Amino acid sequence: MWRALAQNKTGYILESLDDQKTKLIANLSTAKLAALNEITLFGLDEDIKLTDVFERMKRAANIPDAKADGKKLREFFREVSPDHDEEKVYASDMKKVISWYQVLKDLPLFNEEEPAAPTPTAEEAPVEEAPVAEEAKPDEAAAQADAETAPAKPKAKAKKPAAKKA
Repeated sequence: MWRALAQNKTGYILESLDDQKTKLIANLSTAKLAALNEITLFGLDEDIKLTDVFERMKRAANIPDAKADGKKLREFFREVSPDHDEEKVYASDMKKVISWYQVLKDLPLFNEEEPAAPTPTAEEAPVEEAPVAEEAKPDEAAAQADAETAPAKPKAKAKKPAAKKA
């Protein structure tokens, strides 16, 4: 597990949450990053947010070791996440969730209340915002603005390309 420290042109500068505090740069074109509040578990009706499972784990009497057998893990997950899909959430997933919880439970980030509306200052780089995929060119932006303000027109049928001669 990593914490984003800053963002640069190609990705994020990350710091490990373990005792070693290793730093690395994750390139967005090759690395897949997910914010903690975006991770979900398979549920019977709808997906379950991992942060909700962590909140229930805080109130749990005893949390099994991540290396416990599958039956103990399944029993525990029935307690903290009763509506998880037992066919899709494997023992390896439960071990991962418990090990993540063990890393996060003592961190101040995990114990703080979520701010209502964070407002970054000019000096702070927005770290948790999703990167913009591609910006429109000035000509495209002007055309898009004109299209948004103009009344809707029916779309013309696209012409078929001419058939190739043999």
